[in-house]
Amino acid sequence: MNLPAPRPSPTLAPDLQLGEPMTDAMHAEFVALLDALACASDETWIGAFDAWTAHTKQHFAQEEAWMEEMNFGPRHCHGSQHRHVLNVAGEVRRQVADEGRFDTGRQLVSELREWFAWHVKSMDALMVEALRERGIAQIDHVDQIV
Repeated sequence: MNLPAPRPSPTLAPDLQLGEPMTDAMHAEFVALLDALACASDETWIGAFDAWTAHTKQHFAQEEAWMEEMNFGPRHCHGSQHRHVLNVAGEVRRQVADEGRFDTGRQLVSELREWFAWHVKSMDALMVEALRERGIAQIDHVDQIV
């Protein structure tokens, strides 16, 4: 019996790694699903988009739960970024599904890459630092994982 090869773990570019394992894993999955979406054919695009959206909703909800738990000052600004991305994504999905606007969908994927890099390096970096200060982060540095 031939078993499928194990799926490699998504990797995250070094400049997007924040050194908190759960956050970095969520970010790696976000990027991997965005990559899959970028490569999806018109026939598979909606399915790939829905997989990215499902992950992203859970990812954002986890971050927002952490920020609430620690009463993180900029949590409302950070959360509004999440809501905006999900609202835009929902509208783009509607345009692709109802109007066949794959050009709009593919443009969103391209723009999400730039937004995500900025978001991780600014908003998420502040959040992870606050998690560390409050002892909520799993570990301080990736190189401590054994």
